[in-house]
Amino acid sequence: MIHHISIAVRNPSHVAQVLGEILKAQAVPFPPNPGSYMVLPFDEYGTGIELYPLGSQIEPGEGDEQCVFVHTAITSRYTDIHAAISVPISQQEIEKIGVREGWRVVRCNRDSFFDVIEFWVENRLMIELLTPEMASQYLKFATQQENLKYFLAEPALATN
Repeated sequence: MIHHISIAVRNPSHVAQVLGEILKAQAVPFPPNPGSYMVLPFDEYGTGIELYPLGSQIEPGEGDEQCVFVHTAITSRYTDIHAAISVPISQQEIEKIGVREGWRVVRCNRDSFFDVIEFWVENRLMIELLTPEMASQYLKFATQQENLKYFLAEPALATN
């Protein structure tokens, strides 16, 4: 169970407002990293999305100290991080928000297993949004261990 994720964006306040709209959630400041926000739908899972200013890094603390936030000027146009998130709104509502923001939004089929909507935050960070219908497809696929055979050209790694 993933309870929250953090992502770096150009405009954390604005992105928090947009994602709050999509998730039917509240956007609040995230004081540990100045200029950051957190989107909280207050669901039964404690779901949250932390939005940091672009260039934020989390680095290990010294000794027994907790992690620290460090800012760097080094950023890339795109990122290798993404998340799939179930949302309580329709494809049409997501598309309307994407058009308003000028962000790429496209419905995609993932190898005939399930559909997602690629929602490109600030046209640089992809989040896969799953409407209630898409989430149902995804869960039918992702909760059945026998579906691993579609991914395994080699035996699965032992995790026990």
